[in-house]
Formats: sequence, structure tokens, C-alpha cells
Amino acid sequence: MNKVGICAVAQGPFERNTWHERFQGMAMPVLESLLSQTGLDFAEDTGINVIVSCSDDVFDARTISDNGMTDVLGGHMRCEEKVAQDGIQAVYYASSIIMSGYTDVVLVLGHSKESQGQSRNMVTHLAFDPFYTRPVGLDFTAAAGLQARAYGKLSGVSEEELAEIVVRSRENAKRNPHTQDLAPVSMDDVLSSPMLADPIRQLHAYPVSDGVVGMIFASEERAKKLCKNPVWVTGLGNCMDGFFLGDRDIADNFALKKAAERAYKRAGITDPAKEIDIFEVSDHYAYQQPMWLEGLGLAETGKGPKFLAHGGKDRVNPSGGMLAGNPLMLGGLVRAAEAAVQLKNEAGDRQIPGVKKALAHGVMGPAGQFHGVAVLSKD
Repeated sequence: MNKVGICAVAQGPFERNTWHERFQGMAMPVLESLLSQTGLDFAEDTGINVIVSCSDDVFDARTISDNGMTDVLGGHMRCEEKVAQDGIQAVYYASSIIMSGYTDVVLVLGHSKESQGQSRNMVTHLAFDPFYTRPVGLDFTAAAGLQARAYGKLSGVSEEELAEIVVRSRENAKRNPHTQDLAPVSMDDVLSSPMLADPIRQLHAYPVSDGVVGMIFASEERAKKLCKNPVWVTGLGNCMDGFFLGDRDIADNFALKKAAERAYKRAGITDPAKEIDIFEVSDHYAYQQPMWLEGLGLAETGKGPKFLAHGGKDRVNPSGGMLAGNPLMLGGLVRAAEAAVQLKNEAGDRQIPGVKKALAHGVMGPAGQFHGVAVLSKD
């Protein structure tokens, strides 16, 4: 199978309410940056002929939401495919297209405007079945509240430990030029913020966000011609847990463990804590950061808070993570973009020295129903 390289990355900005711009207008600067970085165009024989977009019909308030982006992405009369789940699936999709030999260059671009809806919870409420779980008012935040309570009982994670995660994420976000409008917060700010879905506080939750992210993927031969320092996709894995919350142990990391196991096997990783330098994790809520790290094999079950307290935090989400403000749909795709710029040594003030391997994680569905993992490498 063909080796897959990431040749170019472009993002954002990620803002709380981009009321002054349609999502097509938000996407144009990102697309133009990708074309400028690689010198690519849409010529039939040598240019981009396959596009993978990432969007959601409900957030976009229209059916077949990628229709509105087709012309912007050069997809007219070309192959254009849509991912309508966490954006990490676009990484998986683009990589599989190149690995199969179907084409040698793929453009990936995802967009979302969460600010358009009256309530993000009204959108995620629709993910539940209409007969049993919608009538009781479940949405992703309410489901996360149930999971946070179960995980808290298992791990003993304290309010102070959760507050530290939020404060650190906001501090890291200050060094990320794509999330500049998010103000720092103190421990007291987090500890005194109102309850959102007990025990989740308002500042434990990722903020409503609008934004765009894109990448160019290419076969090994094309990648080496398109850029000086391609980043290689060495491992991919995903897994879906059961639909009904009552059928699952929501304090367990079943789907994430499976996804990570598959990605590590493909990447030849046997000890992720030692072999991977940084971890970009999709933490929609503060309690998820230690919980997902356990699922990724960095700590034993219930020991995620201890892993963070004993030096692990320095290798987790140098971008600020989801808590710094990325749209739900794009979480994993932004994590992959951030992992790639770290490996390219192009992360500016948030650069971690000497990064050779990085992990990007995405999650979707109530209480972490679906997880995707990508392992990226410099060599």
C-alpha cells in the first residue's frame, strides 16, 4: 500500500461567533493557504481531483451540507466525499483513498458554525432515538454529566484537578494564534462557575466555536515533491460502542481502547507512553482528558489524574485542545492538524522541542460512543 504524507496544514481562526461571514467565506482563506503552500491547483492530470469535506447538516441548517461547499473546494465535476462525524474520520478517509492507489493527492477541508443554532444541545439531542431517550431530554452534555459522575466515582478525580485542566488549556490556548479570543481563567473562576450538568461546570465544557481547518494528503512520491518536510500517517484506528447508554459501561473506555490498539498495531507502537512524544486529545469536557488518556494506554484505569499530575500534562494538548475552543465536528481534524504542525516544527510559540511522533484523537456521540486515533510520524 502507498505511504501517506501530510504536506500542508491551514486553520482558523476559531471564534465564538463568526456572525459576519458565511462558512464559504470562512473556508476560502484556508483553501488558498493550502494551495499556496503546495503550488497545487485543480488541473485534471496533475492537480487535486479528490476532495474530502467535513460538515454537519444540522449545524449548517441545510440538507446535504457539503453541497454549499462543492464549488468553493473545487469539487465541481470531481470526486467529492463528505464526512459527517468527527473530523478524524476525514484523515482516515483521505489516507485510505491514497493507500488504495485510487489517487495520489487529496484535499481535506472541514467547517462548522456552532453559533448559528439557538442551542448546541438542541443539535446533539437529535442524535438520540425519538421514542425512548429524546423524551427524557438527553443530549451530549447531559450524557457527559452521567459519564463524568461515573468516572469521578471510579477515579476520584477532584474539583481542583479538573480546574487545573481548564486553566492549563486556556494558558496553552494563549500561545495558539488560532484561538486568540479565549480569555485565561483562574482556578477560582473554574471552581465557582455554575453547574452545567452536575458535576460538569460551565467552564469544564468546550466553548461554542466556529471555524475551518484543512490539510493536503499525498502519496510518498508526490508528498516529497510538494513539500520539504511531509508528516507521515503511520497508524489509524477507530471503533464504535453501543448506541444506547444503558447498554454500555460509560466509565469504561471500550471504544477508545480498541481504536488505539488498532492504530498502535499499524504504527508498530508497543509502549505509547515512551514512543509517542505528544498527544492531541479531543476533550470536550475537563473530566474527559484524564479518562481518554487512560483509554489511550498512558495510565491504568482510574489513574489518569495521577498521570497528568506527574509530568504527563506537559505532553498533552499543547494547542489548548478542545477546551480552547474548536467545533464539535472538527475536534479530531484539528487535533491531527496540530499534531502535524508540531512534527513539521511549525507550531510557533506552542512548539514542543524534539517531537518525532504524535497522536491525534477524535470522538463523537454521547459519552464517547465513537473514537478515532491517528499516529503521525516525522520519519
